[in-house]
Amino acid sequence: MILLWGHAQDGPLALVRDALEERGAPVFFLDQQRAGETEFAIEVDATVNGNIRIAGEVCALHDVAAVYVRCESGGRPAADQDDELWRHAVTVDELMMTWLAITDARVINPFAATASNGSKPYQSMLIAGSGFAVPETLVTTDVAAVRAFWDKHGEIIYKSTSAVRSIVSRLTKDHAERLEDIRWCPTQFQQYVPGRDVRVHVVGDEIFATEIHSEADDYRYGERQGIATELRAFALPNDCAERCHKLAHALQLPVAGIDLRRTPRGEWYCFEVNPSPAFSYYEAATHQPIAEAIAGLLMASERSRPG
Repeated sequence: MILLWGHAQDGPLALVRDALEERGAPVFFLDQQRAGETEFAIEVDATVNGNIRIAGEVCALHDVAAVYVRCESGGRPAADQDDELWRHAVTVDELMMTWLAITDARVINPFAATASNGSKPYQSMLIAGSGFAVPETLVTTDVAAVRAFWDKHGEIIYKSTSAVRSIVSRLTKDHAERLEDIRWCPTQFQQYVPGRDVRVHVVGDEIFATEIHSEADDYRYGERQGIATELRAFALPNDCAERCHKLAHALQLPVAGIDLRRTPRGEWYCFEVNPSPAFSYYEAATHQPIAEAIAGLLMASERSRPG
């Protein structure tokens, strides 16, 4: 059995689910939106047993060979935090996380492995160990330090230090008055690196690279600025592909979204590794079979499971 955990509106999860069902794989979908209909029980002694029941469907946990995790707090049913439905939804999520920490099923991706993305500066240190260049970085609440860093590099960008998605923007004179705000909010600044963005999805032993053509500081939000973005499938050089595999392996991520930029001088910079990549945006534009590759990874665990 392959267990999918998330909500029905999630694009990547829907694509993987479709790919699994097209192959005839046994699938159980733990839909966060149906938390009110969900019963979850775990028994732990010499072995780990239990089951998930949603309406008339039952998933025996000992039958689960692989799990694809795409859950998020925003995937829970809309309810007040003191509401009984909300509390039950949180309990279901907590039980699921407990089981994932002790199961011998293959988990894509384990929560422990995703932790590095919670601190961008920490993750940058790990990235540097894989052979990629990383931008010089400053995390500070000191306005004078930012101005000195800005003077040093000429052009810099700012973004969140956490796993929470933020819009990457170049610092300009228009931001000068707002710089005082960082005294109450540690902010990450990096040297601006010119070049072409390349998004790489590592799925087991497979690599899918997408070259991004955009003049926006953050191509994901280019349309908001009226800036066109074009995504094209890209053949990654072998040495760069090897570094991507090495990095994903070092972070213990069977599936990873790696943000690269190739400079005009041919240097490869790595900005971030996403442990739960929203690959559907790239697959829709390039038709690369990323969802099928993830489905294959999950099914390989199902086939190799004893019994």
